Amino acid sequence: MSSSPTDVLVDVTMPQMGVSVADGTVVGWRVEPGDRIEAEATICEISTDKIDTEVPSPTTGVVTEILVPIGETVEVGTVMARIATGAGATAQPLDGGTAGASTAEPAQPLDGGHAGPSATETRSSSAPAAPAVRNGNRRYSPVVQRIASEHGIDLSQVPGTGRGGRVRKQDVLAFVETDEPPLHIESPYRPDPVAPAAPAAAGGELSRMRRQIGEHMKRSLDTAATCTTWIEVDMSRVEAVRARVGVTALAFVARASIDAIREHPAMNAWLEGEKYTRHSDVNLGIAVSLGEDGLIVPVIPRAHELSVEGLAARVRDIARRARSRELTPDDVHGGTFTITNPGQYGSIMATPIINLPQVAILDFEATIKRAVVVTDADGNDSIAIRPMTILGLSWDHRALDGALAAQFLATVKRHLESVS
Repeated sequence: MSSSPTDVLVDVTMPQMGVSVADGTVVGWRVEPGDRIEAEATICEISTDKIDTEVPSPTTGVVTEILVPIGETVEVGTVMARIATGAGATAQPLDGGTAGASTAEPAQPLDGGHAGPSATETRSSSAPAAPAVRNGNRRYSPVVQRIASEHGIDLSQVPGTGRGGRVRKQDVLAFVETDEPPLHIESPYRPDPVAPAAPAAAGGELSRMRRQIGEHMKRSLDTAATCTTWIEVDMSRVEAVRARVGVTALAFVARASIDAIREHPAMNAWLEGEKYTRHSDVNLGIAVSLGEDGLIVPVIPRAHELSVEGLAARVRDIARRARSRELTPDDVHGGTFTITNPGQYGSIMATPIINLPQVAILDFEATIKRAVVVTDADGNDSIAIRPMTILGLSWDHRALDGALAAQFLATVKRHLESVS
């Protein structure tokens, strides 16, 4: 379809899906050239190493071009389609038919979703069919195959709820839900089983994901004046309450950090070049391990509005969706402060790397029972067994000073040791 001189062409680009994601694969188009689409309606579906999601249309108009065929992988920012807006942006008849109609057969979504007869629900006729694997009478989309592979699932055992019994992504996720591995943020008192040692790998290059993570971390170290301050915290009260309410210690650390940010708002900020922006909302990033695929930092927006129980529920949700590749672009953008929690593996101290443009990141390590000196109300000292942890704060010396970092950690410690 050609655009009118009065039209404005708007590009639909491959979105950025996290700091270490460099490209994505188009797995389905919902429109064809000539179709009219409304702003925010889904125009295509994409898959990356970390997220599978739908891409919304950036505007209302008529699709003039589809530039990336199904199954092709392109870099973030690549123009995938164009939409004409303006006085001339009206759907044009195809092959002499009615406006927006298509002579193509309605597409059968590979994940078994419902395919409608309208042109806005069919894939581009110029694009090749999405690659799929057939196993007997069943066909599986790339997304379904990848999720099954990651969880070690035999797809022949998964009941399909799609058209003709086709296995959809939702079917695979439901199948693994009953045997989901412990989250990255589980308490060290319930550690993951020790995994067998991986066989020695043959020589070769780093994966694309590892390269992207490495580049982002190196850029942070090259840009920020990174310093780290540690503090020791007695988690006795947290452990007692945590056992009673049934949530992880991370939820308490998150709540204590938010309360501390309210007292030290300079921690909840971005530094972009020379521009320092302090945020009123605490949009809390939680680092989630994806195993060999690296890590991702989904964000809990307006986390300051949530209780400990609410934070625990949101952390579980974003961790599950991160591992199931269900996050959306909005889920990984806008964080103002980040917490990372590798302590379930027993580590007791680390220097986390700042998630730019944020100015600080908190590291929550393992809670370990050990002997410490305690002082009673009369000032008498004794040796006692206490569950202790070390919190590490990496902070950007361009925006903050050591005294403020120490004060912030002391405030987090005070909140954690006074939990009731």
